[in-house]
Amino acid sequence: MTFAQGAVPHNARYGAPRCPTLTGMSGPCLFVRPRRIRRGAALTVVFVSVLATGAAVGSWGAEAEDGRDPAAARIPSRALSSTVESDEVKAAAAQAEEDGKSASQAAREVVSRSGDRWGAVYSAREYEGFRRNLDGEYVGVGISARTGPGGRISVDRVQPGSPAQKAGIRAGDRLRAVDGRPATGRPVTEVVSWLRGHGTVGSRVEIGLRRGERSWNQALRRARLATEPVTVDRLTDQHPAAVRIKVEAFTRGAGQQVRRAVRATPKGAGILLDLRGNSGGLVTEAVTTASSFLDGGLVATYDVRGEQRVLEARRGGDTDSPLVVLVDGGTMSAAELLTGALQDRGRAVVVGSRTFGKGSVQMPSELPDGSVAELTVGHYRTPSGHSVDGKGITPDLSVAGDDSQGAETRARTVLSGLGGGA
Repeated sequence: MTFAQGAVPHNARYGAPRCPTLTGMSGPCLFVRPRRIRRGAALTVVFVSVLATGAAVGSWGAEAEDGRDPAAARIPSRALSSTVESDEVKAAAAQAEEDGKSASQAAREVVSRSGDRWGAVYSAREYEGFRRNLDGEYVGVGISARTGPGGRISVDRVQPGSPAQKAGIRAGDRLRAVDGRPATGRPVTEVVSWLRGHGTVGSRVEIGLRRGERSWNQALRRARLATEPVTVDRLTDQHPAAVRIKVEAFTRGAGQQVRRAVRATPKGAGILLDLRGNSGGLVTEAVTTASSFLDGGLVATYDVRGEQRVLEARRGGDTDSPLVVLVDGGTMSAAELLTGALQDRGRAVVVGSRTFGKGSVQMPSELPDGSVAELTVGHYRTPSGHSVDGKGITPDLSVAGDDSQGAETRARTVLSGLGGGA
């Protein structure tokens, strides 16, 4: 893989590093899901947001659901050069291709032996899917899922115009099975990955559903859909006013959508920031979101092969509205970074269950066959210096992980105690 040579220029206003984007234009260095690019173009430095397994991939978009405010120190060119580890992976892939074998399979074997917990090799097709996810597109059926008591999985929301909506599936319907695999007791992100399959438009998926006393199977065809990363609704049964801002994923523009929602919130109203099932995305979008609630200051620190860097919020955010952040085991990566910042800075009370624990930094290397290998090169920490990777974030008020409704009820109670709502 090639990176831009020489020093990386600062953003004049915020001091942000600039890196080559996938379109070949200059853009900010991002923590992102891996993305496939055209052969010969430069890959941006990326910090992978989640495992690229089906369980993680499925929590993006409408299925359940990776602004520019940070001021990060410049990343020197030496931090972007190939490492021995990536060289080894690329050499193995090149040798395999020369021998008429699978380059990506050879790379996977090297990564597997390395012991890198988050190291992985992605096919060109997977990378393209990740790119579309970040741009606000995905292939699926339009169901957002949630976990309920007893590990039951139910439909949280149905995207208008989606295959699920056209088939008459409704919010509240229970998901019993996907292609014959029982859903109850499985992680919601895994069930969502089943719904999304391999991202092939037109592929068939059969869903087992239950509504009241009625049980039935529904066959759907996956379609390409636009994500709705941020939804806002008034909590009408609370007084004075309170709003819920649900962020499904930090795709492009999500941070600005949150900012607009915060600015539109009535003065004195409480805000419930729902990050459940948010598998991460663009960390620049998460930092923009943090800037909506902070008046500048530290959001997170991270290292790239020992080189320490910072992410900072822009000044001028809302520091007065009562704020509760709702999380669960599906809250990952960039969403954990945001949660840790708001918790450590004393800006929000965090309610729910322990988050996933993905806080490592990966860099990509394009292989001869177009696949991409990634190896861990560092980790990020919350403002108080806590490592997230493998540990997650412990809420201020813990609620059983399988009680989604109970967690929200508790969060709303806490919000009312902070002065937002009744």
